[in-house]
Amino acid sequence: MRFLVLGRGKTGSLVAEAARHRKHHVEVLPAAENLDGAGLTPKRLQSIDVVLDFTTPAAVLSNIEPCLAARTSMVVGTTGWYEHVPAIQEKVLQAGIGFLYGANFSIGVNLFLDAAKAVAQAGRYDYHGQIFERHHQHKKDAPSGTALILQKCVQEAAGKELEITSFREGEVVGLHELVFDSPNDRIYLCHDAKSRRGFADGAVSAAEWLSSQRGFFEFSQIWRELA
Repeated sequence: MRFLVLGRGKTGSLVAEAARHRKHHVEVLPAAENLDGAGLTPKRLQSIDVVLDFTTPAAVLSNIEPCLAARTSMVVGTTGWYEHVPAIQEKVLQAGIGFLYGANFSIGVNLFLDAAKAVAQAGRYDYHGQIFERHHQHKKDAPSGTALILQKCVQEAAGKELEITSFREGEVVGLHELVFDSPNDRIYLCHDAKSRRGFADGAVSAAEWLSSQRGFFEFSQIWRELA
């Protein structure tokens, strides 16, 4: 398949590498050549099966619009734009393309979120819960998209919104912790990413899956189909 990766940051570069390793044809469009989505011309997109966006919250909406116009499917790993999801979903369905987004494409993180739904039941008892997340100092958004999804999972399971504490330090890949504390014991659930490779492999698998789909999807809805 032919993929176009937007963004030459750490994650975008690793996604391109993972896609090439799986024998896909990969083009990379750096931010300097794509101001306000100007690099996403109909000519460039006409031969692309899936665009994979790993840019910034400020850039992602400008990238989505030309892909919609060209009817080119997209995988979006950028976070910080989710207040626009309802409007983008409507446009995707009108365009008849495939669109998949997620805060984290790691299979391990999604297993962690499933486990968190069970642990969240502690919130219905005499437990006080908190969420902690740590990422590298260059990460643009805080809290992370994964932490916000974790918060939502807990709220749906226990009816309580937990406070998120964010740290930005060094080169931490991504550490998410869910802690429930009571006078009698403590429940501690953690996902600690060793590298971004799990995220990149999941994103490429998502693009492969999306190439034959039409509709609007969140990664949490489809990751089990990638096994």
